Amino acid sequence: MKKLPADFLWGNSVSSMQTEGAWNEGGKGMSVYDIREPGENSSDWKVATDSYHRYEEDFDLMKDLGMNCYRFQIAWSRVCPTGDGAFNEEGIAFYHRFIDALIARGIEPMICLYHFDMPLHLANEYNGFTDRRVMEAFVRYGQKMIDCYGSKVKYWLTFNEQNLYHGPEAFLISGYTRGDKTLRDMYAIQHHVMMAHAHLTHYLHETHPRQLMGGMLAHALVYPATCKPRDYLCAQQLDEFFNQNLLRVYAGEGYSPEVLTLVAREGFNDIYREEDLALLATIKNDYLAFSYYASRTLDSDAIPQGTPVNNYMLFGDKRNPFLKATEWNWQIDPLGFRTIITRYYNDWRMPVFPIENGIGVIEAWDGVNPVEDDYRIDYHREHINAMRAAMEEDGAEVIGYLGWGLIDILSSQGDMRKRYGVVYVNRDNHDLKDLKRVPKKSYAWLKRAIHSNGEEM
Repeated sequence: MKKLPADFLWGNSVSSMQTEGAWNEGGKGMSVYDIREPGENSSDWKVATDSYHRYEEDFDLMKDLGMNCYRFQIAWSRVCPTGDGAFNEEGIAFYHRFIDALIARGIEPMICLYHFDMPLHLANEYNGFTDRRVMEAFVRYGQKMIDCYGSKVKYWLTFNEQNLYHGPEAFLISGYTRGDKTLRDMYAIQHHVMMAHAHLTHYLHETHPRQLMGGMLAHALVYPATCKPRDYLCAQQLDEFFNQNLLRVYAGEGYSPEVLTLVAREGFNDIYREEDLALLATIKNDYLAFSYYASRTLDSDAIPQGTPVNNYMLFGDKRNPFLKATEWNWQIDPLGFRTIITRYYNDWRMPVFPIENGIGVIEAWDGVNPVEDDYRIDYHREHINAMRAAMEEDGAEVIGYLGWGLIDILSSQGDMRKRYGVVYVNRDNHDLKDLKRVPKKSYAWLKRAIHSNGEEM
């Protein structure tokens, strides 16, 4: 087995609303998450894991683990309370301290500019990314962040899991507050998001040519349920509309002809302006990033005739009998991880960076003994080994490996029961307790793996 590169990046990824808390401190404005009510199995978002006040403690744990990269998100409404108005110098100063604290510990900061928490003003006033003015506000915000932190931060992302804007989830993550969730609205959202990405890619390259902009997907490999030709065709269409279409833009090719044919057929050309398409054809990202947790399987028989490709998985999702699943029914598939890495590099010859990977499990701490999470050790070991096979046997160039939320955070649905971390955070959905950080059994394993640069696993 070959050794990983000496500069290989090991680390952790999070979002701001799942970690920061301090929802009404430091001049922060309201985001769409700040008004969400808790449920039986979900918290509100007001405290999260209180990293706004405790980030130094968390960074010390990361340094002890040997991590040398941390991907975090800037909360748009913390640095620009309304999203399109005056910037908040106190919020900007907070992220300067945050970034400096990472650098002081030898941890490479990686900034993501948007992870679903639209400023509430923009959601209410313009219905989020359905409106081109919100795209313009995002570009203004992103340019300001690049101006503020571009000299300190090498790795940049515009949008977390950008292909999610190409499916039904777009209406949950784009600041969409009203409407009939039409296909036209979905295509307006996805295009405005991509145009913001294009403008900020150019801006970073023009102002800080040594820094790197990535494009990121949420990549769940989708298998055809059988060798039936329609299963294969539908799986291939889904991959084109959800994944390859964006990858083509990131690689400088512009949108997929298959997608543009649908745009013309549906009468969406007024959204996809000629000058927009010309700009998209001029961008080239520096690396391809993705999140990966599980694979899925598609049964075309369950998809009604006339269903848009973007909605296939609302009907065609089928359990794969050859894979084990978590209690959340996410099917564990390390070979799928290898397949994605290898294909990215084969197709696009751009460095690949898996920046989210992990297993969410309901866990409880007894107050004394570390959580025994051998399943988490197994999951990460198998996925890291699959990544190494993509590098060593398939020839892929991989920048690093970042786990998701390796210090417990709220899940994407606000459910503290679903834990991904090697560090337990002592709170539940409706009781903040003391928020104590407690290493699990997997902590010692991951520390050994990172300090040996993947040699001891």
